[in-house]
Amino acid sequence: MSDLDFNLLVALDALLREQSVSAAARRLGLSTSAMSRTLSRLRTALGDPILVPAGRGMVATPHALAIAEDVHVLKDAVKTVLSPPSTVEIREVRRDFTIRANEAFVLLYAADLSAAVTNAAPGIRLRFAPRSDKDVQALRDAAVDLDIGVLPRDGGELRCQTLFEDRFVGVARVGHPIFDAGITAERYAALGHVVFSPQADYVGPVDRALAKLGHERNVRLIVPSFPAVIAVAAASDLIGSVPKSYCKSAIREIRTFDLPVAVPGFNIVQAWHPRMDADRAHRWLRALIFETFHAMS
Repeated sequence: MSDLDFNLLVALDALLREQSVSAAARRLGLSTSAMSRTLSRLRTALGDPILVPAGRGMVATPHALAIAEDVHVLKDAVKTVLSPPSTVEIREVRRDFTIRANEAFVLLYAADLSAAVTNAAPGIRLRFAPRSDKDVQALRDAAVDLDIGVLPRDGGELRCQTLFEDRFVGVARVGHPIFDAGITAERYAALGHVVFSPQADYVGPVDRALAKLGHERNVRLIVPSFPAVIAVAAASDLIGSVPKSYCKSAIREIRTFDLPVAVPGFNIVQAWHPRMDADRAHRWLRALIFETFHAMS
């Protein structure tokens, strides 16, 4: 059976269905001589005549009849495996998708995304997982379907799509003295700061921009999230810096201001593993998320 291929499986199914070389040839769009040669190959491969003369026609051998239904099922299965994915009816899909994102993203956008998904595909459920690290292995292992945030430096083979551009802004409580005069880099750095850092090292892009001008932030408090920065700034004389998008639903006690130093902006992307490129439901979800953020901008 070393020379058996999938084309022989298709031909065998046609021969057993038609029990005629010429009819099987017409069924597959082949010449009768080509189908005769294929029958000869099948006889050699299976060690059985398959079809034998009976008057003016042909009949299947007992072995051929015994395998006929299995051959048909296998042929259809191979055709399905080797064909492009079928069109998905998204309202009929029943599936969970895991999205890794930080807490602030979930607080700001999870409700809108859930509503959009439920409206179009009630059988799809979103599960937001914490973005405690940016390890891409979870995407490679299919433990996570999408990662939303700043693309990890070791993204390697990951696919990504920009959802929106973001930048850092300053935040302080309404009535804070920082608004009483011009906000210079020196004055900004000298005030007490609350900063976000998941680790002991809180130095970030704002600190690097200030260092170029010879200044250093007077950091008084380190907290584990940007929403915490906003909450602390609203309730104290400490000031903070957060991505502008995080101020979407900021409390009324907070005012924002442009930072007195040049800090590069950054892109928020959705990233996924290439294995999911052609998955119809995954493609639909990516498009919905992109359109949702495009409508917000």
